[in-house]
Amino acid sequence: MPYTAAHPPVPSSDELRDRIPGWGADLDHADRPSVPQEIDALAETGAWWDEPERQKENAPRERSIEHERLPAVFGTAQPLHGLSGAIRRYAYARFSEARAAHWLLLIGADRVEAAGAHVRSLVTARPDNPVTQTGIAAEFRHAPVASRTGRVDMRHAWIDPLLVAGPWLAGGLGVFWVARRALRRR
Repeated sequence: MPYTAAHPPVPSSDELRDRIPGWGADLDHADRPSVPQEIDALAETGAWWDEPERQKENAPRERSIEHERLPAVFGTAQPLHGLSGAIRRYAYARFSEARAAHWLLLIGADRVEAAGAHVRSLVTARPDNPVTQTGIAAEFRHAPVASRTGRVDMRHAWIDPLLVAGPWLAGGLGVFWVARRALRRR
């Protein structure tokens, strides 16, 4: 249920204290050193609505199955599209946000979107440059050894170049293999 002015009845402090151990431990202002700096959250806000005017939904938006409707205002800058959009729609339609499957599908959709962006980049006039855009060139110019010592993530540092360059090398080998095979058929 969305938060509105007509929310369900709130239990009293005594009921909450009986039900939840430790509830209300900070109610006494003498026990809270931050009281002089606190802003009264219940002060008059100046809002003239119980709920703001709802934004118009021009295209179907993904929404969690826990919520009956979208918030009053939502983003529309990146509409869902392609295979990654289908994966995201499925994650929102099928799984609760409390399930790992929901989040794993969203992460997978991000990876699909990233792979699609790399493929689209290859067919443009100015494809991505993995050497300059990943900072590999800067590694060699700015103290490559000193910048790596004493770091927590050193255990996996050896695989970082493979993860960055590996897909590009695999793509290059694939293009080479296809071109070589096409030349042999001629």
